[in-house]
Amino acid sequence: MSRHHLLVAASLVFACSSAMAGEFRIWSNDIAGGRLSKTQEYNAHGCSGGNLSPQLAWADAPAGTRSFVVTVYDPDAPTGSGFWHWVVANLPADSQRLAGGAGSGKASLPAGSLETRTDMGVPGFVGACPPAGERHRYQFTVHALKVDHLDITADTSAALVGFMTHMNSLGQASFTATYAR
Repeated sequence: MSRHHLLVAASLVFACSSAMAGEFRIWSNDIAGGRLSKTQEYNAHGCSGGNLSPQLAWADAPAGTRSFVVTVYDPDAPTGSGFWHWVVANLPADSQRLAGGAGSGKASLPAGSLETRTDMGVPGFVGACPPAGERHRYQFTVHALKVDHLDITADTSAALVGFMTHMNSLGQASFTATYAR
């Protein structure tokens, strides 16, 4: 191989390994095997769980990230439009995690962050509560934004937060967990 070819090959290996090492990702140490537990189940409307938001962590956000939005969405809810279980916006750019219980008032959210209205009509985490005998998917997503904050209030709908998030997105990372009763 010529010196030029070796240099090109080395550059490609470096570029590929750098891209793979820096992939934006999200995970939870509280969600084992891709399934929510009774701890994350709602505690009303026929459900009797702990309604505790899981711990979430993320890494390798895109360059230029100035804030984050975290959402939890159930596309299988029998509503015709899914169900927003949790929306946390204006998370500072240096945030890398949400403690277990942060959406349930059992732990603090990062300074400056804001929970907005879910499809239950109020801010805060709403645990899983699929109809008996059904298995639903819960999509946990962290969105990296190019703005310091969204101009919203705690009463802003999940749909409007979603619109503003997508208009300012640099990237997102997601995982899906399931739950059945």
